[in-house]
Amino acid sequence: MHLSDFRWALDVIDVVIVTFLIYHLFLLVRGTRAAQMFLGLMAILLLSALADLFRLSALQWLLASLKTVWVVAFLIIFQPELRRGLSMVGNSKLFRAIFKLQESSHLGEIEDAVVNLRRRGLGAILVLERNTQLRAFVETGTALDSNLSSELIETIFTPPSPLHDGAVIIRGNQILAAGCILPLSASTTLDRSYGTRHRAILGLSEETDALAIAVSEETRQISIAENGRLIRNVDPTEFKAVLAQFLTHTEEREERTEKAEAESSDTGGSTEEKPRPAGAPS
Repeated sequence: MHLSDFRWALDVIDVVIVTFLIYHLFLLVRGTRAAQMFLGLMAILLLSALADLFRLSALQWLLASLKTVWVVAFLIIFQPELRRGLSMVGNSKLFRAIFKLQESSHLGEIEDAVVNLRRRGLGAILVLERNTQLRAFVETGTALDSNLSSELIETIFTPPSPLHDGAVIIRGNQILAAGCILPLSASTTLDRSYGTRHRAILGLSEETDALAIAVSEETRQISIAENGRLIRNVDPTEFKAVLAQFLTHTEEREERTEKAEAESSDTGGSTEEKPRPAGAPS
């Protein structure tokens, strides 16, 4: 059997893929100023197809001469939409699963920085952004938008750096900003031994789903705050494993929530979370 025997199937697959891409590109530009430009581009592509179909040589020559200009214009006009689309693809579950090993390397950079800062007796606050965007807190600091590295984190928190008193906010493998101001926890039940850094990471965890890490320069303890809960004196040798466990539990909670929402929409009613056995991860 030759490839030509399956030509019709390949043509169908080709049309399906192109339709899928055009549809999702339209979803990206829908409601934006680029929507009209997108429709204009579709009209030009349709005109090109008609020129090929009816063998309009002059029109074919004109459109072929403009192909390079089209590509450049497409990249310029739809730059924000393309950037947003690529970001959505990169944040999808499929790609997160594929690049799981790469994410672990980012946790390794954070581990190296935290352990070295603890060893040197330098205080620090690291915030790992998750579902809730931290733009309001990023704007209180100095934007960096740099690649995540342990050396950069250590440099930021080494006095007399002007950014060493604030928090570093991290999204994936990027350091968004440094010197950021976090809200202090207003809880009246906190132990008096809790310093400003502990109250800051706890306050942020009460308002967002971010994972916040503090290194104490007085006690050299590592603390982690999540969902209004503070874990103090984390063992440095187990720090990376604890971080990975927190992030894994977050993904499991997201999957449970999506499953519950799907079941609720299917049954048309509300769902209640069943009690979990004692000791089960929350």
